[in-house]
Amino acid sequence: METLKKFDIHIHTDMWGGREVPRYDGSRFATPEQLRGMYARLGIDRGLLLPAVSPENSFAFQANEQAAIVAAENPDLFVWACNIDPRMAYNSPKNDLGHFLRYYKDMGAKGMGELTPNIPADCELLDNLFRACAENDLPVTIHLAPETARYGCYGIQDSLGLPRLERVLKKYPSLKIFGHSTMFWSQISGNVTDAILQTYPSGPVVPGGPLVRLMRENPNLYGDMSAGSGGNAFMRDPDFGCAFIEEFQDRLLFGTDICDVRNDMRLSFWLNEMAGAGRISETAYRKICRENAVRLLGLDG
Repeated sequence: METLKKFDIHIHTDMWGGREVPRYDGSRFATPEQLRGMYARLGIDRGLLLPAVSPENSFAFQANEQAAIVAAENPDLFVWACNIDPRMAYNSPKNDLGHFLRYYKDMGAKGMGELTPNIPADCELLDNLFRACAENDLPVTIHLAPETARYGCYGIQDSLGLPRLERVLKKYPSLKIFGHSTMFWSQISGNVTDAILQTYPSGPVVPGGPLVRLMRENPNLYGDMSAGSGGNAFMRDPDFGCAFIEEFQDRLLFGTDICDVRNDMRLSFWLNEMAGAGRISETAYRKICRENAVRLLGLDG
């Protein structure tokens, strides 16, 4: 099987030429040039650039306008998404957030996210944002976090079984949500508990996972396969992972979420291996590695 150049649905970069403040451990987002080298090794040609705007997970704030500039300077490497914190402007659920989405969409934004404010997933502020995204046909990348985690955590809040996310999915059936994070992907298994929601569970996936049910019942829910959380969900149990890929091949999206040049992204090679061994079909492989992203983001190819 021919190895396909992949599209990365979830990428960040240093937008300030190496001048962003480092994290406490000294790590930083990779620069565009560093990503070029990493992408070459991983078999990726372009990615969806997601700016970091919320204080919960930002060491250096990134403006939507800067994301547009970086993407324009590196058109062979990035397309970009805007990112709207629902508290911006007047911190009100009555804000016209469509005002911002239309502006950035006209500038070329292909999506919205990564959404990380540490507030309930179905609160009034986020409901206002989700409604605006649905009205403006912009897919939303979400990072989920436990509602019990008050400090040391980022992401829109939900609980075991993802009831808040389910309410959003059913209220806005035209809204395409790209799910992401340890809390999202750990719930692929039926034996998930509150104690392991934020971990990388090992061993075989147990039938009856809440996420499997949500995927089956909500055609507007998509899986962002990026980071250790997404990769672990599939690679921990290859038999289950390959079956999940076949069942949801139209709604899974390859990604990396590279947050530092030292990140080890094995999912790209694992997908190549599974496809080469015939454990996933060529059709599913092509869809999740590239074709779904091209279709959903309205790209040329």
